[in-house]
Amino acid sequence: MKRFRMWVSAIAASAALLAGCGGGAEPKKPAAAPAKKRPAVADETHRFPAEGRIDAKVVEDHVLGREFLPGGNVARYRRGKQEFEMFLIRTKVPEAAALLLFDYKKRMENPKLVAHFGGYYGKDGDRMVFVFAKGAWLAGVAGLPEKDADMAARELAARLN
Repeated sequence: MKRFRMWVSAIAASAALLAGCGGGAEPKKPAAAPAKKRPAVADETHRFPAEGRIDAKVVEDHVLGREFLPGGNVARYRRGKQEFEMFLIRTKVPEAAALLLFDYKKRMENPKLVAHFGGYYGKDGDRMVFVFAKGAWLAGVAGLPEKDADMAARELAARLN
């Protein structure tokens, strides 16, 4: 009789364990990972030259309205009769800036390599753009003839570290 009770107790205990291990409620699904937010674009407008600057702003995404460019900083200028823009995009690593430069070059009409600068000058839409990479920065000048864009780009590049 003792053996019978032991068997019944063992079977009951096993049944209770098995009943608690499954069957009833469905297991909880893992929570969906939150959507990754882009980090806020840092205000780097202090890096733009002050002379002739009309305004400067932080652009959260698509600098110069170009869908392939991330956010950055843009400054508008007026020097004499010329109006133009300068832009800065800070990437995490220099290789990312180099890839953005290559992407920009592919979208320019007749891009010309400016060898001494390692950048390109060409037509982007309805205006001329000089674009270059310096370290983790992609920078450029839009709306000036090549000689003037080169000089403005030198001034901008000197402010990047």
